[in-house]
Amino acid sequence: MLIDTHTHLYLEEFAPDPSGAVTRAVNAGIATMIFPNVDLSTIRPMKALAAQFPGNVRMAMGFHPTEVNDGWRDSLSAIKDELDSGDAAYVAIGEIGMDLYWDKTYCSQQMQAFEQQVSWAVERSLPVIIHNRDSLPQTLEVLEGFRQDDVRGVFHSFGGTVDDIDRIRRVGDFYFGINGIVTFKNSNLGKALPAVGLDRMLLETDSPYLAPVPHRGRRNESAFMVHTAAHVADVMGLEISEVAETTSANARTLFRLS
Repeated sequence: MLIDTHTHLYLEEFAPDPSGAVTRAVNAGIATMIFPNVDLSTIRPMKALAAQFPGNVRMAMGFHPTEVNDGWRDSLSAIKDELDSGDAAYVAIGEIGMDLYWDKTYCSQQMQAFEQQVSWAVERSLPVIIHNRDSLPQTLEVLEGFRQDDVRGVFHSFGGTVDDIDRIRRVGDFYFGINGIVTFKNSNLGKALPAVGLDRMLLETDSPYLAPVPHRGRRNESAFMVHTAAHVADVMGLEISEVAETTSANARTLFRLS
């Protein structure tokens, strides 16, 4: 049984029947899925879908870096209110981080929002789910402001190098989320997998994005993660059962899943 540690099956891409995507995932052997939040508009649909599958879905609460704009402080305050409300048991703070791929206008604000949310995680002894795109120096700069022993989490959708892995490990207790990118012909991620190590690897989809081969170009969903698991096993010369067992154990450890 596999754990998809990062999937957004509650987004409008899965309308009108997001529950079907969850059911297909469970039938494919994805026993547990973690839903990270995006912004204020996604809280309600995320919680509604999770409520339909209490045995299979866990949630994380956070504010995505690409949503940071002029009103980011008010949005972040509302996210904190939801986190503090006790209405749901969140297993992580996420999806948070830095994204300078599309727009660098709000770089400073993204760093401030990221720092604040990491602080929430440290205060609550929760892991962080980090989004990092074209922004590793800035991401590490924020993390370096915390004690290394205080910060734990996952660099989701990891696509970096062996050097990046080493730099990330110096600032906290981190796992690396591997998704469909590893199956792409133009990706060099497979070469970095030995440096990640199975003991520090989590599997994810980032649905509805980044569908693995043979579904590349289609809307991604959690059921497709079996292809990523099989590809990782092939690249690392392992049985898929070992990949499934170890990555699922890693997820249970990081997110304290029962």
